[in-house]
Amino acid sequence: MEENYSEVKKILFLINFGLFLFLAKGQSIYNAYAKVTSITSGTLLNVSNVNQVNHAFNVNEFVIVMQMQDDVIGANTTTNSATFGNLSAINNAGRFEVARITAVNLSAGTPTSIGLASALVNPYNTGANSSVQVITFRRLSATAFTSTNSITGLAWNGNVGGVIALEIPTVFTLAHNITANGLGFLGGVKNTPNAYSSCDATSYARALGNRWAGKGEGIYKNTNSAWAAARGKILTGGGGGNDVNAGGGGGGNFTAGGNGGAGWVPAGTGCSPVVGGLGGISLSAHINPSRVFMGGGGGGGHENDGVGTVGGRGGGILLLKTGTLTTGACAGISITANGVAAANCANDGAGGGGAAGSMVFQINTWNVAGACPLTITASGGNGGNSNVGVGGTHGGGGGGGQGAIIFSIPQPTANITTSTTPGTGGTSCSGCAVAVNGSAGVGPNNAGIIVNSSGVLPIELINFSAENQDTKVALNWATAAEKNTNYFYIERSSDGLNWQKISEVKAAENSQTILYYETNDLEPLYDISYYRLKIIDLDKSYTYSPIKSTYRTKKEAFVIFYPNPTLGVLNLSSSYANSQIKYKIFDITGKELSVNIINQSEDKITFDFSNLAKGLYFINVTAPDGTEFSSNRIILK
Repeated sequence: MEENYSEVKKILFLINFGLFLFLAKGQSIYNAYAKVTSITSGTLLNVSNVNQVNHAFNVNEFVIVMQMQDDVIGANTTTNSATFGNLSAINNAGRFEVARITAVNLSAGTPTSIGLASALVNPYNTGANSSVQVITFRRLSATAFTSTNSITGLAWNGNVGGVIALEIPTVFTLAHNITANGLGFLGGVKNTPNAYSSCDATSYARALGNRWAGKGEGIYKNTNSAWAAARGKILTGGGGGNDVNAGGGGGGNFTAGGNGGAGWVPAGTGCSPVVGGLGGISLSAHINPSRVFMGGGGGGGHENDGVGTVGGRGGGILLLKTGTLTTGACAGISITANGVAAANCANDGAGGGGAAGSMVFQINTWNVAGACPLTITASGGNGGNSNVGVGGTHGGGGGGGQGAIIFSIPQPTANITTSTTPGTGGTSCSGCAVAVNGSAGVGPNNAGIIVNSSGVLPIELINFSAENQDTKVALNWATAAEKNTNYFYIERSSDGLNWQKISEVKAAENSQTILYYETNDLEPLYDISYYRLKIIDLDKSYTYSPIKSTYRTKKEAFVIFYPNPTLGVLNLSSSYANSQIKYKIFDITGKELSVNIINQSEDKITFDFSNLAKGLYFINVTAPDGTEFSSNRIILK
């Protein structure tokens, strides 16, 4: 049975991969992907299944680390209960964060591990029922960028893909579509071999066989072939249709998927109770700008005549950050992460629709031209219709659930249409009663639109510099926009690995204008020093700036007193900034004296000794680094 299950998964992948190649023709993929097999000390990602066809993992570039699936099923594994596949605890599923690469270790030119600049904030689970991947957070330009082709991503293949992650610092002119349609979790397969016995309403998890079609894929990585099929959902994956000819359930994401249609009995009234696959669950309570999900796959339809259909794939994930998004002259542009509709069939069960995926827009300004309007959708795929134009009752597929669209600002509306809708349920026959059809995905239209919520990167950093200035290092930076930014921590390192905080600067928290910041390292290190900003958000999440370095040559220290002898005015010059040194003046008996200062600057301190009696005096100087200097006797004539 294990071999049979594996073979079916291979066939399903080839079918979906062929569909992806068809959809991706004439489109550009900008990201690289790798499966994370383990994480060492929070800073080293051990990887496999690397895909660098369209980009590569490069030092100093940013990546997204994302928990695609996790062990979230808990004890909800009773195979003859509708609770099979319920959520136990969300754990780390859907969490992601941005990190910077400091090292890429290769074997025969392929990365085996990726080093990060700092330890990951979130915990990530790489166990048997979990999947973590790393995706390049591709910066398409140092400033502005105009698309030259439609944009998509690598389709999820069980290990990597499903995510588009892009950044353009200033203006992104979108002249082509962006599509994450069908990049998400796989749809369920049909039962094999095709046959039937009698209506089965009580099997919720079974091995793939002639009575139970395959479940769609979801946020729990199923490695148990005994749970591969039957009507129970598996988290966001829709359940497969049961015997006889029942429809697959729709996948879930922000809202739940719909249930599959009733199935067939000789009387043409459909199985009672209904034996269609259950829809994938809703994750609306857990979705936010730092936790999103691909759409769950729809369950496969049950067949006995060889004409049933597989479940639709879920939509993928889009993470897009730019200062301004604009469009050019065109007939219309779309950004979509829709679930795939299941195909219609005749005289058998149809598959459930895939759920829509998720989009996170960290965009300050939307400037969409009236001549080139923008449509943004994350809608569930429709369940397949069964027995179109033929008498009798079979099983239509359940509709896919809605996805999530997250804006960092209020919902933009000027020349922009945004929608999330559930997929429709498939009909089980021409003129069937609603009760025997597949049901629609759950929720009112546009339930998945979330506004004023930020999380991918809380700040747009224009520049950061570190510059030697005499005895200090000047640190300057500017931000084009801030969203819930609390503090800048200035960190310094002598080796680029071990960092210490040397100061902090309060941020503006929220701003849409350019702001300038500066501070100084008044006690810089000699030789090479590294500096970075740790940018702290109000919710205590953080990101890092690029690293800057300085080099300071250690100068020979000196302190000079002149003229000596003096008639009353004495100058002190040193290799230190005089405002930072400490000095004490004594007479020949060792008594500390107070002397007036005529002038004090970076170069010189001038003392007035004219109120003292003629004789011998001494000055002790302590430098900022603790070095002490004592003068030879000062002669006052």
